[in-house]
Amino acid sequence: MSKAILITGAAGFIGSHLCEALVSSGQNVIGIDNFDPTYCKELKRLNLANLHSKKNFTFIEEDITNITNLSNLGEISVVIHLAAKAGVQPSITNPQSYIHSNISVTNSLLEWMKDKEITKLIFASSSSVYGNATEIPFKEFQNTDISYSPYAFTKKACEVMNYTYHSLYNIDIINLRLFTVYGERQRPDLAIHKFTNCIFHNRPILMYGEGDTARDYTYVSDTIQGIKSALEYINSNTGVYETINLGNSKPVTLSSLINIISEVTNIKPNIIRVHKKPGDVDITYADIEHATRLLNYSPKTDLKTGITNFVKWYCENILNTYSSC
Repeated sequence: MSKAILITGAAGFIGSHLCEALVSSGQNVIGIDNFDPTYCKELKRLNLANLHSKKNFTFIEEDITNITNLSNLGEISVVIHLAAKAGVQPSITNPQSYIHSNISVTNSLLEWMKDKEITKLIFASSSSVYGNATEIPFKEFQNTDISYSPYAFTKKACEVMNYTYHSLYNIDIINLRLFTVYGERQRPDLAIHKFTNCIFHNRPILMYGEGDTARDYTYVSDTIQGIKSALEYINSNTGVYETINLGNSKPVTLSSLINIISEVTNIKPNIIRVHKKPGDVDITYADIEHATRLLNYSPKTDLKTGITNFVKWYCENILNTYSSC
């Protein structure tokens, strides 16, 4: 059997989509996930439902910090590190858990790669590293030294740590800064999922501030295509250290997002305005010129189409079964 691709966070939203895409293309994939209790384990098992019958997919339930104890991983060609504690607000409440899950775990993975002489890593970073930057759209080379949340600084710290391992041990690394990925299987705590859940259960939607903050919503299939292109690039080149935005480059305001969800569901929302939360930024806006040039990256899905797909999935899988998760 040829070498496998190791995907951490395989049972998550993005991870499960990526596993499916790579397995469908004939790649041998090993997925690892510890089912972190951020949200229902049942939802993560649902994410993996289409993969269990695939002969070229192996799933391991384990914490990455124990990766050195795993003897059944076989030969690994590339690691795609998606596993992380995500979310700005929870990181403010419990920063230490983010330092462990994001920084310490990534260091354990890098050390294991060094010892195993695995020299290819794709790392899922975040648009959060840009903070409240006023220079828009966000370009990869602009300053990212000012963080507005522990989540953001853990992602920035991992990028810096990745460069250290690249320079010391010749590990080829691509940091992908992901911008507000949404779509089927999205985490329940994220805006589109949360607002959809509120609308269908006649609960108020809390709109922070005036609804004028904006996010660069990127549909999951576009993000997956970007990751696959990064995989092709890193496999075809050596001496690689790149940081690349994967966004849609079309920010949408919070009020516009709520209006689109309302239009798709055909339900008028009950909106309650509340003060903005600490750690939130005004806008995320990806400059994707570098991704386009290096990876031939070109997002295709507009927000209304993506939300329509999400709502359909939500009604079929979540509404009457897992809406309390």
